[in-house]
Amino acid sequence: MSEKAFELSKRMGLKMAETFKLGILFVAGFSILWATVIEIGKFVGSGGPDLGDVLMLFLLIELAAMVAIYFKTNRLSVRFLVYIAITALTRVLVVDVKYMENTKIVVLVGAIFILTLGVLILRGCEVWFGQDEESRE
Repeated sequence: MSEKAFELSKRMGLKMAETFKLGILFVAGFSILWATVIEIGKFVGSGGPDLGDVLMLFLLIELAAMVAIYFKTNRLSVRFLVYIAITALTRVLVVDVKYMENTKIVVLVGAIFILTLGVLILRGCEVWFGQDEESRE
């Protein structure tokens, strides 16, 4: 394959991958919006939100923020994924704590603690070692 044909195919492949990525991001953003409308409809229909509903809205807000940040920076922050995991585990803990065995509660609290330590370590690494050139843009 000639150098010119190789470069053309490489550019086309990158364009296709970028288009696919943006399309999936739009689908994800629309899905988050749709899920938010459904959740609001559920608690409006039931007479008002409970704590689980509020935590679900925070989870959806974090997902929307992650998509927005990806559109803005073209990077996916691992910290946001960990924040989402912490919020999801907290929601499970708060909503279902009455029906859980003690060992399951301890496991969930331990998982939240470990994820929190992970965020602390990730944040500490950014402060101590700085950010790479790509993430400063």
